[in-house]
Amino acid sequence: MKRRGALFWLQLGFTLFVCAFLIVPVFLSMMAGLTVNYLTGIESGLTLRWVGEVWSGYRDTIFLSMGIALACLAGTLVLGIPAAYALAKRPTAMTRAIEELLVMPVAVPGLATALALIVTYGAAGGFRTSWTFILTGHILFTLPFMVRSVLAVLNAIDLNTLEEGAASLGAGFTQRFFHVVLPNCRTGILAGSLMVVTLSMGEFNMTWLLHTPLTKTLPVGLADAYASLRLEVGSAYTLIFFLMIMPLLLALQAMTRHVR
Repeated sequence: MKRRGALFWLQLGFTLFVCAFLIVPVFLSMMAGLTVNYLTGIESGLTLRWVGEVWSGYRDTIFLSMGIALACLAGTLVLGIPAAYALAKRPTAMTRAIEELLVMPVAVPGLATALALIVTYGAAGGFRTSWTFILTGHILFTLPFMVRSVLAVLNAIDLNTLEEGAASLGAGFTQRFFHVVLPNCRTGILAGSLMVVTLSMGEFNMTWLLHTPLTKTLPVGLADAYASLRLEVGSAYTLIFFLMIMPLLLALQAMTRHVR
């Protein structure tokens, strides 16, 4: 067995230090939501009181966020995959310019995008006060991630040859798209889905301006919980957020590894 040198142990130690630096604060924050008194610490005892308060007062924001994230995923799939396909089929200067324009919502601050949506559609009362208004902002923000993920896979394969081969066997456009194009870019679709769900669930800046008192999402509710000046409540909210989103993210990551 080959002996590992000092450089290996130094790199391993540095990696573990970085992981601890990132993970320990999250763990301590979640533990604060389970203690009777955060200032006293574990010595004060463990309780589910704060989790119960968050669940009774903010559970609507959790389910709304999950619904918006899944609807956002559906919207980006319907819009992003055909857009990536069109960009891959016509790699011209115009399509490259369109690709760069798609990234604009990411480059522009979320508050600016939210303000633009309010100025443009704020007069539509029913739309402005609906959760679909937040969904529109989330789709604008996350669509570039879906398009880029799928486009990267389509650019890595010989798309034209695959389609020409399918066409020579009598496959029409619909058959080629659903039975040739989509199966070959499923890794990009799953990777894009992972990013879309993650970003939609945690998006705060844009949602802060777009939400109403009846359409609070999970990050907005989390900010309100911390604003209550009771750290245990905010920490319990963080714990619930973690328990709600992690199974979904792990499932998407497992699907991504499975299709590779």
